[in-house]
Amino acid sequence: MSTIDIVDLSSDDESEDLNVKAVKLEPGIVGGRVQQKEIKPQLVKLQTSKTQYRRQESEENRSSNALSTGQSNSSILDQGQSPLDDTSLSSSSPICPAPLCRQFWKAGSYDDGLGSKVSIQNGKSYLHVHPMFLHSNATSHKWAFGAVAELLDNAVDEIQNGATFVIVDKITNPKDGNPALLIQDDGGGMNPEAMRRCMSFGFSDKKSKSAIGQYGNGFKTSTMRLGADVIVFSRHLNNRILTQSIGLLSYTFLSRTGHDRIVVPMVDYQFNTSTGTLEILHGKEHFMSNLSMLLQWSPYSSEADLLKEFDDIGAHGTKVIIYNLWFNDDGNMELDFLSDPEDIRSSGETKKIGTLKAWKAINEQHIAHQYQYSLRVYLSILYLRLPESFNIILRGRVVEPHIIANDLKFPEFILYRPQCGGCVEGEVLTTIGFLKEAPQISFHGFNVYHKNRLILPFWQVVSYLDSRGRGVVGVLEANFIEPTHNKQDFERTSLFQKLEGRLKEMTWEYWDYHCGLIGYQVKKKPRVSETPQILSHSTPHSGKQHPVTLNKSPPAIGSVKAAIERAERSIPNSQRRSEQGLCVKRKGHDDLIEVEKAKRQAVEVVPLDISGSQLKDPEAVNLLLENKKLRLKCLEYVKREEQLNLKVTHLKTEVEEVQREHERMMAELELMNKVKDEKNV
Repeated sequence: MSTIDIVDLSSDDESEDLNVKAVKLEPGIVGGRVQQKEIKPQLVKLQTSKTQYRRQESEENRSSNALSTGQSNSSILDQGQSPLDDTSLSSSSPICPAPLCRQFWKAGSYDDGLGSKVSIQNGKSYLHVHPMFLHSNATSHKWAFGAVAELLDNAVDEIQNGATFVIVDKITNPKDGNPALLIQDDGGGMNPEAMRRCMSFGFSDKKSKSAIGQYGNGFKTSTMRLGADVIVFSRHLNNRILTQSIGLLSYTFLSRTGHDRIVVPMVDYQFNTSTGTLEILHGKEHFMSNLSMLLQWSPYSSEADLLKEFDDIGAHGTKVIIYNLWFNDDGNMELDFLSDPEDIRSSGETKKIGTLKAWKAINEQHIAHQYQYSLRVYLSILYLRLPESFNIILRGRVVEPHIIANDLKFPEFILYRPQCGGCVEGEVLTTIGFLKEAPQISFHGFNVYHKNRLILPFWQVVSYLDSRGRGVVGVLEANFIEPTHNKQDFERTSLFQKLEGRLKEMTWEYWDYHCGLIGYQVKKKPRVSETPQILSHSTPHSGKQHPVTLNKSPPAIGSVKAAIERAERSIPNSQRRSEQGLCVKRKGHDDLIEVEKAKRQAVEVVPLDISGSQLKDPEAVNLLLENKKLRLKCLEYVKREEQLNLKVTHLKTEVEEVQREHERMMAELELMNKVKDEKNV
């Protein structure tokens, strides 16, 4: 009897019998070929535009570490004797097997009856990856939403391969009726070899510098964190070769059968364009053995049910279905699908917010609080920018991106260049300001992105008990430091520690200069920075702030306006204008640096200019604040107008040059026509 192949995430050449239970297969389904009516039109359609969806060349090239697709014995595929003699199989049980323990943090106990072992064959030692590693590896995700985000990263990385959407939704397990989680995209999909790499540890095809994933571990940690089992369907097209692959990573299967290594049943098909049918790959014996395990441990009872899952994938793409979802310590499912039909919420009690009763509602509804419990809110801030052609669809409704920087008032733009050993290691521009709801809002912190992906949301570099910093929020993209494997934190390197210290200083300095704008005052004047591009590197003073009362005056607001005007007029025009033709990310950044420096100096020297009667009128104070804000916006618009005028002048010059060239060419054409006519005569 010939050998069978199932993906073994640990060993190579060993031969060992597998504990596989044979189940009946429906007749007429498996016989070497499977009829697929829907695929041929899709293939014909795609052949005209296959280059649009072609995967990166690096994925198609076989490297020295490439995994076997089942044809070779020297691969990660486990070899064993097939226990099957039947020609047709189907699942004999209508109930989907469940893990021994449904609570994630208690599901790590595992008894295989044998214990981990090292096999020696032909004088070589092979180390196995024990199934317990699936669970222990997944504990790196303390937060279920972080695991969902990891799966979305894979879809976002597929944008370069033509992906236009990723779907996150709840579906029903057809065997037991329990909820399951669906993640589906229309990216390039995976061929059989790529599917095996996806199911293995440490293999990654992502060579692009902009790719979010890079360790080859995220799929395993995220899926196993959300549920005990996951089944993957993927369709891939390249060079007119269309393949379909199905793989099952099941902690339930491994634990209940007592395996001492991780094995993954997989089946592969290839579309035959001449016959219009799907043909099984790697031999009938291998195919039927893996199909037997798939039908026994997956939510599907027949091969026809498995193939039906490809109907809504389209010409190419990947569908991930996670089932036997984990429960929390209270015995409730971690993912709450019932509270909101258009959202997925985190079950359990919400954190209490310590604030005034009148401000409690606004704090509870703020995005800084809601992202911890609402997947829709979290996904809205997960990526700094996404192409307009790409959508995240959560439970049937598109997730609208939310730009945190747009929620800030009195924003500052601060450039920071971290150094290590005297060399500049990177450059990051931080947008910092007060939340629009300040001072009623108590949240603060920095939203730190890495390669467009949110790693630390509302990271509190300043203690929550420190009143200096409440309501101060920043946004930055730090690509010079590396995130941890779960993408929920950064590696604690010296550069990260320097960034943390700088952001702490930045928070205090911003507060000291601007807290008066939201109704606080500083007893001591802050020190002026000597470096114009960033705020002071020195540690700010420890002056205390107190809320403004009716009998006390806040810092200068009304008279600051006039001082700012004088400071702005004192800046030379040569410094106000950007270089011609220069397009920068932050409009007029150099000008803003000078203006902000002058504003800080003005705040220090201008005396208080609000009388008690004015202070008693909240409307007057609000008008003064709004006036200052509008003047700053007006200054930006004026500079933008100057840049546009320069661009218009440049374009007019180019148009005139083109017109002159056109006239010259027309004159030459007319002259050539005359010469041609004379020759004809």
